[in-house]
Amino acid sequence: MQLSISEENYLKTILKIGMKNGYPVSTNSIAHSIQNKAASVSDMLKKLAEKDLIQYQLYKGASLTSKGNEIALMQLRKHRLWECFLVNKLAFSWNEIHEIAEELEHINSISLIDKLDKFLGFPKNDPHGDPIPDKRGKIQENSFVPLSDIPLKKVVKILGVLDSSDDFLLHLNKLKLQLGSVIKVIDIDDYDHTILVDIDGRSLNLSNKVAQNLLVEVK
Repeated sequence: MQLSISEENYLKTILKIGMKNGYPVSTNSIAHSIQNKAASVSDMLKKLAEKDLIQYQLYKGASLTSKGNEIALMQLRKHRLWECFLVNKLAFSWNEIHEIAEELEHINSISLIDKLDKFLGFPKNDPHGDPIPDKRGKIQENSFVPLSDIPLKKVVKILGVLDSSDDFLLHLNKLKLQLGSVIKVIDIDDYDHTILVDIDGRSLNLSNKVAQNLLVEVK
């Protein structure tokens, strides 16, 4: 089935919101995610429903059909593999890759993506810590938790972010924090829950907002 770039993007958006918040996905949540008007979103959802890619009910929202889900998972797989390639092989920073991967994901060659996956060593997560669907569309969900949930004296490794916006990733760059950074929780302020951490002998205060958006695994 030949789809437009916009149609593929809508399916991927529905999938991502649905995986996070459940189905059906509301028109307003889609509109907010892609920064478009709700009326325009409704028009596109009707078109996707006519192609049997989603089930859509006015005022209730949209759910992916089996075919729509398959296409959306492939778009997500391509996007996240291209992000890995851009960071790991071309040395892009993690805040530079989203828009480039948005363009590359629409190259419709399954063999290219399978070879790219092999070339990268079959990565399980993208540079933001999000899981990559395998060639069968299976996603191995991670068990990471927010840094804000970690008690005192625990040593953890940063393995993902909840907020992948440019502003947040640039802020982490300034703090010299990245995926794989190992930190120890030294103190937690009772008033505003600011967290004092140690990273390679360097003390760093992290706001509660930052801590809530850093996903970690206890070492």
